[in-house]
Amino acid sequence: MITVFTLLIFTAAFAGAAEYAWWSPQRRMRQEIEQRLRGLRVETGRRPESLLRQQYSASGILSKLEVMKWLQVTIDQARLPYRAGNVVLFSVVSLAGGYLAADGLQLFPFLVLKILFAVGCSIIPALYIRMKRQRRMRQIEEMLPESIDLFTRAMRAGHNIHSGLQVLADETAEPLGTEFKKLVEDLTLGSTVDEALHSLGDRVPLLDLRFFSTGVVLQRETGANIVTVMENLSAVIRERLQLRSRLRAHTAQQRFSAALLCGLPVISGVAFYFMRYDYISVLWLTEPGSRFLIYGIVSEIIGILVIRKIASVKL
Repeated sequence: MITVFTLLIFTAAFAGAAEYAWWSPQRRMRQEIEQRLRGLRVETGRRPESLLRQQYSASGILSKLEVMKWLQVTIDQARLPYRAGNVVLFSVVSLAGGYLAADGLQLFPFLVLKILFAVGCSIIPALYIRMKRQRRMRQIEEMLPESIDLFTRAMRAGHNIHSGLQVLADETAEPLGTEFKKLVEDLTLGSTVDEALHSLGDRVPLLDLRFFSTGVVLQRETGANIVTVMENLSAVIRERLQLRSRLRAHTAQQRFSAALLCGLPVISGVAFYFMRYDYISVLWLTEPGSRFLIYGIVSEIIGILVIRKIASVKL
């Protein structure tokens, strides 16, 4: 009974930390963007959601189908050949396998520790997908200014929008080149430029790419000077990337200290496991030690969330 009560307390603490560090800022940011774009309309009477439909669109994620759809979108953005159902099935199998391994090998004598170990095994696929997606989005963002410059030179040379997008598909390297090739394929199959660009924004949820799509759409509707718009957009993106690089360079020592503090308990635990097993095994072989271990794990997770929230600067 005491173990269950302790688990409930730290589950509530973890939920509170997640609300403070992740859900609440995302909700406020989504509300601000919706309020800012509420009065805007395009000629068709549809809201310009090319600036809005990105990671904030996961608000209705409570239902099972929405969760599966959101997971499949994330997998597609990471450019991985998996299906959402297979990933969920693998996570469930990992959950059951982790629990059976902890129970069969007698790794932990208490039920709570077995459950925590099984949950840790089950979230490994989601962490891998998230890591691959972030890496790919970062690569695309770094390649985007050069691609916009290439499109600008093509438009200055006299190409129209279709041929300029074809130049991007032919000359842009991976992984951004694949997305422009899909864009050209959509145009070849009969999609309008607006629909193809909105589809590109859905596949690559980067705000800079959505600004590029919106600039092309507005040029078609208003006849603005697209060369000037794209030159300014490319310059703004480069300045922000340079500012981000300088910020990461200036905060390298602080980020290293934070990573060291977060990884020190894990490294110390592994070292004591191999060097002084009798000393550290008290944490999972005795009931008071298990409570302290649960407290340490939950506190470590909360600390990582708080440190990420403090250290994360979005530019």
